[in-house]
Amino acid sequence: MEDFSYITNSHPAYIESIYNDYLQNPQTVDPELKKFFEGFDFAITKANGNGHAKATVSSAGSEATAANVAFGSTIAAPADLRKEFGVFELIRAYRKRAHLIATTNPIRPRVDRQPHLELDEFGLGDADMETEFYAGDFIGLGKAKLKDIYAKLRKIYAGNIGIQYTYMNRMEAHIWVQNRFEELMQQKFTLPEQKRILEKLNYGVIFEKFLNTKFIGQKRFGLEGGESMIPALDAMINTAADGGVQEVVIGMAHRGRLNVLTNIMRKTYDQIFSEFEGNMPTDMTMGSGDVKYHLGFRSNIQTPSAKTVNVQLLPNPSHLEVVDPIVAGFSRAKADALYGSDYDKILPILIHGDAAVAGQGVIYELLQMSKLKGYEVGGTVHFVINNQIGFTTDFDDARSADYCTSLAAMVHAPVLHVNGDDPEAVVKAAIFAINYRQEFNEDIFIDMVCYRKYGHNEGDEPKFTQPGLYALIEKHPNPREVYTQYLLDNGEPEAKEMAKEMEQKFWNELQARLDEIKQKPIPYTYQEPEKKWQELRKSKNEDFVKSPDTGISEAEVRELFAKLMAFPENFKPLRKVEKLLTDKGKLLETENKIDWATGELLAYASLLVKGHDVRLSGEDVKRGTFSHRHACIMDENTNKEYSRLNHFTEDQGRFYIYNSLLSEYAVLGFEYGYGMANPNNLVLWEAQYGDFMNGAQIVIDQYVTSAEQKWTTQNGLVMLLPHGYEGGGPDHSSARLERFLQQAAENNVFITNITTAANFFHALRRQLTLPFRIPMINFAPKANLRHVRSYSEVSEFTQGGFREVIDDPNVKDVSKVKRVLLCSGKIYFDLSEKQLNDNREDIAIIRLEQLFPLPQQQLNALYEKYKTAQWLWVQEEPRNMGAASFLKMNLENINIGYLTRQASAATATGFARKHVQEQAMLVNEAFSI
Repeated sequence: MEDFSYITNSHPAYIESIYNDYLQNPQTVDPELKKFFEGFDFAITKANGNGHAKATVSSAGSEATAANVAFGSTIAAPADLRKEFGVFELIRAYRKRAHLIATTNPIRPRVDRQPHLELDEFGLGDADMETEFYAGDFIGLGKAKLKDIYAKLRKIYAGNIGIQYTYMNRMEAHIWVQNRFEELMQQKFTLPEQKRILEKLNYGVIFEKFLNTKFIGQKRFGLEGGESMIPALDAMINTAADGGVQEVVIGMAHRGRLNVLTNIMRKTYDQIFSEFEGNMPTDMTMGSGDVKYHLGFRSNIQTPSAKTVNVQLLPNPSHLEVVDPIVAGFSRAKADALYGSDYDKILPILIHGDAAVAGQGVIYELLQMSKLKGYEVGGTVHFVINNQIGFTTDFDDARSADYCTSLAAMVHAPVLHVNGDDPEAVVKAAIFAINYRQEFNEDIFIDMVCYRKYGHNEGDEPKFTQPGLYALIEKHPNPREVYTQYLLDNGEPEAKEMAKEMEQKFWNELQARLDEIKQKPIPYTYQEPEKKWQELRKSKNEDFVKSPDTGISEAEVRELFAKLMAFPENFKPLRKVEKLLTDKGKLLETENKIDWATGELLAYASLLVKGHDVRLSGEDVKRGTFSHRHACIMDENTNKEYSRLNHFTEDQGRFYIYNSLLSEYAVLGFEYGYGMANPNNLVLWEAQYGDFMNGAQIVIDQYVTSAEQKWTTQNGLVMLLPHGYEGGGPDHSSARLERFLQQAAENNVFITNITTAANFFHALRRQLTLPFRIPMINFAPKANLRHVRSYSEVSEFTQGGFREVIDDPNVKDVSKVKRVLLCSGKIYFDLSEKQLNDNREDIAIIRLEQLFPLPQQQLNALYEKYKTAQWLWVQEEPRNMGAASFLKMNLENINIGYLTRQASAATATGFARKHVQEQAMLVNEAFSI
């Protein structure tokens, strides 16, 4: 949005020349100037009561215009036109910059940002206050006095809500926001609406007072100072329900979480009380192994208009914003599974802290995802509880931007900054946000500026670091008291009486809670995906002794294979791709074998035809980072994409595959959330290289490996992490196997390092065959994707299931074996090639395809088989990485040595020659007996 102050202060003749240019050809002037001149002409026409007019202006200011001749009136001279334009610019400037002077901070004055909104900036002054201007039409007043125009601008744009929206390029949305906001700021709530606001505010404050009285000093991360969020969230849910939303998914950190659980989700005080006592009864919470302010909950809420809304609050750790992509993925999955991908039916709401939304990069990643085909959720409402402090850090030290929400401009999301002491303004912002989201299916932010009454937690002393700020907060009334006083001072007689009644009701309710009067939990009706979760069970140790059978018939293998290799008649794939598909067909025809990539796609196909959905995302998954998968192929003439997995049967499950943005953190979180929604979907994320998964380490630590233990939340997500030492250097070799093994316990994950196409096929099918769900982290091959010995016979797809351990098929006489090499993954092929090339009958090579849960019984049986041989674990990784340490700690009843690279700070050498030397050393040492 341009700044035209140079015109306001220019010579009248210059304005005349621009206006005359507009009259001759409107397309030659700036679109904003064109808009002004059109409006100016319209205003004159409307004022003179004629349906059309065009004016010309003389620099002398004395000649009559065409309009004046027609209407017999006196037209504005250029100087008057300049002032008209000044008023127009004043209106535009308030829309653009008045948020900088809006009264949004309840505690301390705004820092002067010099928004340049004084009248003299626009060639106006006090002497013009009584002058009428046609430009008033731009603010809905028609021809009006400057004082009235100015007063309306101040009321709308410089009050308790400030809005940022003028950077929006989508004009339809821009105009909608402008018009709706100006309407909203002039609307008043009815008495019943005010009563509901005060009632919700009462409950929010009662809850905090109850806990502060009952559990003095205990951590609860209270909402004191920000209680206006409760009526706002209530208004969001009610407005959304009236707009067709059937489900709301909320993600938030701990600040105010218990209050939301009680006053929005309707969790009872008894349940909260029990958690404060350290007890965790079996109820509708999503889990039972974490502190009370991390837990999730779900409920069916009846709105005042008799709508029923399913509301889910997802569990979240102390890593604040990590839940945000989980919510997005969960919402997308629910939309796909329950609402036919109609995003208007499901609403994600993310509640942030000001320090976190500005400081945690996952918000940036999530916003970048918000309009992408693979990750859109129809818009998210972001609500910021802006305490103006992060732990002990002032906002001046917490961000460089003017606002914690400044990143919203990146995706042209409007931002409403609102004073948390004005619950009506906060509720207005909430209603506006829902209506915008439902209208445009895009993100919007509410920045509720408030305060935090106590320290970071209730046991923290905030005056140690902010004595001045907390001296102000100590004397400041809470939002309920502020609003009650407002109603008493400014309300109609009915409102005043209502405020008095609610004041008494507040104290009665608080006393009732303190007297432990029982509340009744509201009933909950489970959704279809939730019923599917209930059909599953928790895993048992005996489930991991041997994998279930997951083979399919040979007829199905061949039928699915044929359809995978086919493409439409008029489709012209790239010649190289066509040859690849032809070669795969020849491999099956001549050798009865299936390659790695086809084995993977067969697994997906076999699930799809049984009605399961499959979703795969990652930075290059359609083709595959190593050009192996080709799940989608392109027409070389039309560039049209053809998915090879969506054409088996008419009633098959849906295959979703998306090349992701360059993100690990948010994308993995999204896919985990997607997998959380429905246990009958296979959801996979593939890293471009396994090394890069550490960009998503927070999601891995807080959800993938621990969510079941913390929150009894199962998930069958599959992570495919390319791994293997091939001379690619320290950033393209290791997916950090050791990190996952360190987090492996209580049968929480499958950790696999698979070497054959058939075994990979069975591992993928196992994910949906077991009567429970746990994530699988597969250390996927790179070079071995095309290794002929990774190909599998058709019979291997039709019989048995996943093989946790693979014995050496080349051993013919066990008595000759003097050394057993136990290994996992890529190094097997290096060792096996030497074994075959040197005809070493004294060496047996056993593959450990699954490192966790460790198949101890199967290993014990093999140890008994090769009981006279020396056992040696061989790995490519340095001694301080890989599986060596894990096996030393966990491998029982087996006397084994360890052969590895030397311990290293980096995962691998960056010199190709050194890599070759190290690899040769490992292989030669393994055979040196």
